[in-house]
Amino acid sequence: MQYAAFSRALARIVGVVAIAGLVALFGPRITHAGQDPVYTEFLSDTAVDGYDPVAYFTDGKPVEGSDKYETEYNGATWRFTSAEHRDAFIAEPAKYAPQYGGYCAWAVSQGYTAKGDPQHWRIVDGKLYLNYNADVQKKWTADIPGHITAADGNWPKVLE
Repeated sequence: MQYAAFSRALARIVGVVAIAGLVALFGPRITHAGQDPVYTEFLSDTAVDGYDPVAYFTDGKPVEGSDKYETEYNGATWRFTSAEHRDAFIAEPAKYAPQYGGYCAWAVSQGYTAKGDPQHWRIVDGKLYLNYNADVQKKWTADIPGHITAADGNWPKVLE
């Protein structure tokens, strides 16, 4: 009887230690994910899901970058399809990086953050904007100037 009680207590302690270890390992990433200046996937530091941000401007579509052509900017890894695209980005990152750190432009206009999907994008006045999905992008395109104004007012406060 005492052995069963001891086993249950030991199992609880092991469980608590395991959870504490996971929190120590992943906790800052989980609890502060919305505070990163650039949206990256969970446990990744790659911006725009690895898509080449320059390609939106040069190719007119999302194109996956390569780990052969990378650079670091604003706490994230950015991938490109070529050395030329990488070098163009390095020369003018603000020109090519998506607005609001790659978070969903519509979500930022509403006062919160959400994942920006590289497949749902729009270039407006020479700036790249990402949205969460097709349905959200429809909401955003219904009043792009209004949503940009609202998002500009919310950014970067939504990261706090």
